[in-house]
Amino acid sequence: MKIGLDTSVVVRLICGEPRELAESALHLMMRLKEQSGRAIVSDLVVAESYYALQHHYGVSKADALAALKSLFDWEAVECLGEASKILALARLARANPGFVDRVIHQQYLIGGADEVATFEKSAKSLSHIKLVE
Repeated sequence: MKIGLDTSVVVRLICGEPRELAESALHLMMRLKEQSGRAIVSDLVVAESYYALQHHYGVSKADALAALKSLFDWEAVECLGEASKILALARLARANPGFVDRVIHQQYLIGGADEVATFEKSAKSLSHIKLVE
């Protein structure tokens, strides 16, 4: 069995708050493991969780990225997109362009885009960028 995790479940698994919901999320994961099931997480959920951890729970960028990366270390959790690969990059918390911009960029290229148009000059460090001036 595969179950897609919503942002609310991912955030509870990571931050443990509120406790009752975090325990329910953890029990879900334990049941999945017992049944040889898998939890799947979309790039959109990873990006939303990244922002939720920072803005609603006061988690630093570096800690939010590390927590999300550790989520994919669980045997029963798989990423549906590119986020888990991007989370593996060194010094991502200080990277410019940042995590979400890199996920967007990679999704466009995988989706068949020849270039990604942006006004962000920092994106020049990525491949296939079209700076709009």
